[in-house]
Order: sequence, then C-alpha cells, then structure tokens
Amino acid sequence: MTADRSGPAFSVQDIPFSTHGSWFGISPVVAEKTHAEDLHLVSHQNGMHAVLRLMPLDPVTGDRAETRVEARPGLLSWTGAAGRVDLAYESPDTVRLRGSGLGIAVRAAAQVLTPFSGTYLFHDAAAGAHVFTSYETGRRYRVTVLSGTAGTAGAQSLGSAERALTTVAEAGGTWEIAIEELDAARPPYTSAAAFDAIVASAQRSFGEFVDAVAPWRSSATPAAELAAYVVWSATVNPTGLVTRPAVLMSKHWMDKVWSWDHCFNALALAPGCPELARDQFALPFDHQDGGGALPDSVTHSEVLYNFVKPPIHGWAFGHLRRRLPTPPGRAELAEAYRRLERWTNFWLTARRTPGAAFPHYQHGNDSGWDNATTFDPERVVETADLSAFLILQLRELADLATDLDRPDEAGRWTRAAEETQAALLDQLWRDDRFVARGVGTGDTWSSASLLDLMPIVLGEHLPGHVGGALADHIKAHLTPYGLATELPTSPHYLDDGYWRGPIWAPATVLIEDGLRRAGHHRLADDISTRFRALCETHGFAENFDALTGTGLRDRAYTWTASSYLLLAEAHAHRADD
Repeated sequence: MTADRSGPAFSVQDIPFSTHGSWFGISPVVAEKTHAEDLHLVSHQNGMHAVLRLMPLDPVTGDRAETRVEARPGLLSWTGAAGRVDLAYESPDTVRLRGSGLGIAVRAAAQVLTPFSGTYLFHDAAAGAHVFTSYETGRRYRVTVLSGTAGTAGAQSLGSAERALTTVAEAGGTWEIAIEELDAARPPYTSAAAFDAIVASAQRSFGEFVDAVAPWRSSATPAAELAAYVVWSATVNPTGLVTRPAVLMSKHWMDKVWSWDHCFNALALAPGCPELARDQFALPFDHQDGGGALPDSVTHSEVLYNFVKPPIHGWAFGHLRRRLPTPPGRAELAEAYRRLERWTNFWLTARRTPGAAFPHYQHGNDSGWDNATTFDPERVVETADLSAFLILQLRELADLATDLDRPDEAGRWTRAAEETQAALLDQLWRDDRFVARGVGTGDTWSSASLLDLMPIVLGEHLPGHVGGALADHIKAHLTPYGLATELPTSPHYLDDGYWRGPIWAPATVLIEDGLRRAGHHRLADDISTRFRALCETHGFAENFDALTGTGLRDRAYTWTASSYLLLAEAHAHRADD
C-alpha cells in the first residue's frame, strides 16, 4: 500500500510537528502538561526549551490573527479569514515559512534576558539575518527574510524586553522566511528550492518511511500511518551524548531514550528500517558502565545511572534478530553477546545478595513500573517479573553462544536459566500466583498489580498449570480498552495513577507475546484487538485511563506507536494466513 503523499492529519495539541532527524518541533506544548496559546519552536538540545513563539498577525492592525491550525506530515498551516501561513522543514535544522494575507511574528519565548538565561536578539550583518541566541539550548536561531517587509523589536536589548521579528507582505503578495537552528556560525542562508518543492520533498520522505515500516497496512489498521509519523518525527540525528540516530520517546517533555523503551521502537522498525532498528537497540549499550549496567536514560546532554531498567533485552534481541530482513552476521552476534553477557552479570552480581537464587530491584523505578503497588510494602525486593526477564536473557545468551560455536558457555547459560526458573517456582510461587519478597526482611506479599503476572513472558517455558493460572488472573485486568496495570477493584486503583491503573503499551506487548507463546491465543488476540482499537480511537499517549480509554500524560509517545505497529503488523499477517 502506498501512502497518501500528504499523510494523515493530526492535532498539534497532541503531536508535535517535526521531521526525521530534527532536534526541534513546532508545538503549543512548552513544558510538562503546559499548553501555550501560540505554537512555539521547541528545542530538545540541553533539555526541553520553548525558544521562539510563532504568532500569525493581522497585517493591518498588527494584532494576533485568529486562525485554525492544520497539520500533516510535511506541512503545518495557520488559516484565518484574511489568509494563511505555511511552515515546512527544508532540512532537520531548517524550516521555511510562507504567508499571504497574514503576517508572522517570531518572538523570543523568554521575556527576560539575564547573564545566564533567556534569549538575545541581534542583527547579524555578516549573514544578512536576525539571530536569537538561547542560553537554555546553547544554540542560535537565525531568521533570514527571503521576501516581504521585516521589522524588529528589542534587538540588542538587555533585561526585560519584547524581542521579535515581524514579517508581512505587500498587498496581494507573499512573504517568506527561513529559521535555522545552528551552533556558532555557518554561511549565509541560501536555497534554490521553492516552498512547494520543500513540502513535496518532506511528504515524499515520510511516505517512503511509512511504506518501509508498514507495507502491510490497510483499512483494518487505520492508525498505522499516524503511528509511523509519531516514530518518524521523534527521531533525532546523533548529537551530544546521543551517539546514533535515536527515536526519542517524545518531542514533548519525555524527550529521552530510556533503557527499555528503546526495545519496542527497535522491534517495530526492524523489517523496514533495519539499520535504524539496530541503532535503537544499541544506543543504551554505548553507555554501558564498567560493571555492565545500562543507564536509566540517555538524552542530548545527560546520561543517568541512578536507576536501571529491567533486563528485557534478551527477549528483545531474540525477536529483533528474527525480524531483521537479513540475519545478523557473526561479528554482530558476538557484539550483542558481549554486551548482553555484561548486562546479565550485573544482575547476577551487583543485584544478587550472597546465597540468593535470583536478583532484586532497589526501587520501583528499576522495574520500569515506578509506583506499582508491588513496591508498597518495601522497595528493595525480589520480584518474579525480574527473574522471568533474566531467565529469557539467559536463554538468549545460550542461543547466541551456540550460534557462535561456544558449547561450554551455552551449557552454562542454559543451566543458569533452568536453575533460576526452578528457584523462582519453588520460592516465589504461592498457590496460584507469584509473590514478591523483601531482601532485608524476607517477608513475602502479593498485590493487585499486573506486574505480579508478568512472568507470563516465559511463555512456552512455563508449566501448564502456572501459565493457565497467570492467564486467568490477566483476564481480570482486562477492561474494554486493555490491560489495567492495577485491578480496577483494588482500593489502590487510580484513573491517572501512572502504574497504579492506566493501560501501558510495553506491558501489553510483553504479555500478549507471552500468552501467545504459552498457547493462550484467544486471550492474546483479545488483548491485541482492544489495544489496537484504543490507539485507533485515542492516539498514542504515554498511558491511558483503563476505564474510559482517555490518553494520559505525554500524548505523542513512540513506544506506544511502535507497540501499535507491532500488534497491527502481526494481526495483518495472521489475517493473511
């Protein structure tokens, strides 16, 4: 199926307008849960910073013009009674704007300039352009007027001032400007490309991407193109501490790569964009520390190690290498083996107390389920989900060792997996469910969290009665919209409680996969159907209200979009069989 070259329409209230490779987007979301009246150029270098306010103008009065905003991949438009303003990306660091009947004001978002914060405006005579310099991003934003009449306010002003460049056209004409995000300097802006050609090129780029990642899409998977746009537009070029092309979780405030989120983006990209998929999987491993731990998160200017994330990477790499169009070569397998071995040994040493059979978390954040009720009694705990992920990682290491002709190592990893699973079933399985155990106290408890049921990821490795019991408990978490992370009947359930109720994409994908491998196909199909319908109706939010389906928190989350693509692709292939 070939994409409509204009792509799907979307609301910039939910999804930023951006392009593949860019570190900035155009959005009214200027901070966590904060929407501005106007669209802003929001950069993600050195954090999330609204740098420039973009305001359409009535050219007669000079006041803000009332407009409606429309967005599709490749073209953003403000349309009012008197005319329109269009914006398109010419390149990842440059946008072009064109207007007729309306003008534009490009204003510094910060009103105050201090020696350490704010935005300074001046005219660069060498480049024939106006430049806003931002302390927060450490970058410059150069505005070149290509046609029309420009005026400035606040150039070279210090302290509190209005700093702006306004552009209008002659009566009946058009104006055009270019805005670049740059470092210290570059040659004056020039371009032979006409605005319409820039739009066509951007639309073609997105069309090629969606054709690559979702060639299976049809009317039965109506959100596939928008999901692809969320992933495509959240991708940034290597800069700063981001060592590879990276899919950020969002170009809203969740503008990082967390060390389990990246796995779902890698899997969704693998068949159509294999090199980008490899980069997603590898990026956190580029920052693996001396003890083998992965960082909690990576972004432009910081790498955080105060927490880790669960070891789902063996599970993910096993799926990744099966999904790649060309199987990984020996050198790639050896590199993955080395990195997974160090990551596994971290859990078996730094996170396993002497004599213990399995490792522990030190906080809910380590699990990725930050505030799940599993962690209410204690935070330093042995949990069944952690051991289950580690068992799958041990089995993947055994498979890799076999492929690398290392039979002794393969045997060692296999024995470790079997011993860990035997201990898990012996020590943490109680009647029909798993319990958690405090490392310091030895106390055990169960909760109403879906986290307690995550060992279903062991799939075919589980004894039948264990898999069946887990499946029955999972059914109790299934609302009309998907899997609630806390039982809705629990006294601890919260509609917008993060991991204490809302539906999350990664839990859905992991559980659906485990159920299917354990032979519970009907329940897996039901979970997939409900989650896909949720995304098709409510978009790609960070998480969703389990009882209403409403999207919560960050509304343009890539692991949600990638999870939809994974489930939609699998559904499409099953329908073809």
